[in-house]
Amino acid sequence: MNVVILIPARYHSSRYPGKPLVQLKGAGGVAKPLIQRSVEAARRVAGVSGVFVTTDDERIADASVRLGVGVIMTSSECRNGTERCAEALGELHDPDLVINFQGDALLTPSDFVEALIAHMQGDSEALVATPALRLRSEEVRLFQTEEAAGRIGGTSVVIDDQGRALYFSKRLIPHLPAGALDDEMSPIRLHVGVYAYRPQVLELYAATPVSELEQLEGLEQLRFLSAGVPVAVVEVAQPTFALRELNNPEDVAPIEQALAQAGLE
Repeated sequence: MNVVILIPARYHSSRYPGKPLVQLKGAGGVAKPLIQRSVEAARRVAGVSGVFVTTDDERIADASVRLGVGVIMTSSECRNGTERCAEALGELHDPDLVINFQGDALLTPSDFVEALIAHMQGDSEALVATPALRLRSEEVRLFQTEEAAGRIGGTSVVIDDQGRALYFSKRLIPHLPAGALDDEMSPIRLHVGVYAYRPQVLELYAATPVSELEQLEGLEQLRFLSAGVPVAVVEVAQPTFALRELNNPEDVAPIEQALAQAGLE
């Protein structure tokens, strides 16, 4: 298959302006900008034809060119990474699959993406796939503490018997009755924000109006569900280090700790 990874990156983040260029120290203490670490993570994925950064900002484009990675300039009107991938589609040479490797998810393990590619290869009917991992009960309790304090700790997903998403939320779902966290593993699945798309579904996404649920939750993938497009959820195993995205300045220290745990220079 012709599989292309796109890394959507924008400079004007409301929570952390300029974050693609924020310096992050790795295991050896060497600092690299976020966009470089995201490119390096994408390049570790096997079976990929090419990696491109998609952005509307010349500063990010210049930094990417210096890394020797291709750049596709997209409009500043793109509201999320999926729209940016859809706009970049016209610059790609007949891909079979497009991977949205989000620019702030530098810790995404390569085997997560490889699992998505394998799923799409094995299921010709699947249009979109995304990974999720089962949380330990102790981890859910930490998320509950964050939620009670008004902080968003991650996105959870519930699935049907065929492994397709029923709903995604920034709240913990499903409801946990008494005793639901008595075992080591919980019923909660944490969604990991990387996606595999077939090109035709990106075109459909771009032509579909923003849904009310997408606006309320702030989750781009809900547009697929509102439009009746099944989203396959591929279960993956927890890595040995903590998964964390760079969304706020206070995320820098935990991410640098995770980089050290993962042995990433």
